[in-house]
Amino acid sequence: MRVKLVLEYDGTEYCGWQIQPNGVTVQQRVQEAVFALTGEAVSVIASGRTDSGVHAAGQTAHFDTVSSIPPERFAAALNSVLPADIRALSSGAAPEGFHARFCAKKKTYCYKMYVSETIRPLWNRYAYRIPFSPDITAMKRAARLFEGEHDFRAFMASGSEVKDTVRTVYSSEITCEGDFIFFTVCGNGFLYNMVRIMAGTLLEAGAGEMTEADIIAALEKGERTLCGKTLPPHGLTLLSVEYDV
Repeated sequence: MRVKLVLEYDGTEYCGWQIQPNGVTVQQRVQEAVFALTGEAVSVIASGRTDSGVHAAGQTAHFDTVSSIPPERFAAALNSVLPADIRALSSGAAPEGFHARFCAKKKTYCYKMYVSETIRPLWNRYAYRIPFSPDITAMKRAARLFEGEHDFRAFMASGSEVKDTVRTVYSSEITCEGDFIFFTVCGNGFLYNMVRIMAGTLLEAGAGEMTEADIIAALEKGERTLCGKTLPPHGLTLLSVEYDV
């Protein structure tokens, strides 16, 4: 039986999703929870990796089990043994042929920022502080430039071994609520650090340090040095993953 999960987690204390030797990860904790319930050493496969410190409001994952626990009851069962900063929002029997990673069609991320001269302790865990008021109109115009199919090689962290850097962005927008600025982007996939580099580029556009022409040149030339800086991970949240099955 294949079980589909939707997970929410605060990534602050974790070294990302994927199990690794140098720290505790979200995947490790979820697999430990499944083992505690079933005695099975399963592999829990997510829609994709989230980096160290990145959060998720709707990470989709799956695992295979021979447990007698009904699939729709796994969420509640897992929550009884998971740490407080990881929760299963829902669970159920996966559709025929479902694979959390390979069947994913769209992912939506949000990078959250706030404007304040001082660090706001109740905001700073999940949003990046901007000590000045950026030009929101410029950021909105710049965000639209990412929409469509582009080679996003310039918006990928150095050292990545991905060879196909073409991605389709379905929507890319800046919205505001009070002192908060939200960069929300939906695409068919994202490169390593891509959203955080996009957010950093938009912030530089809002600071008057980059123009729309600069962003177009970065997309056309594919040079990382033409983009803005990579913003820290704590402002980034994976909102949702969409499937056809």
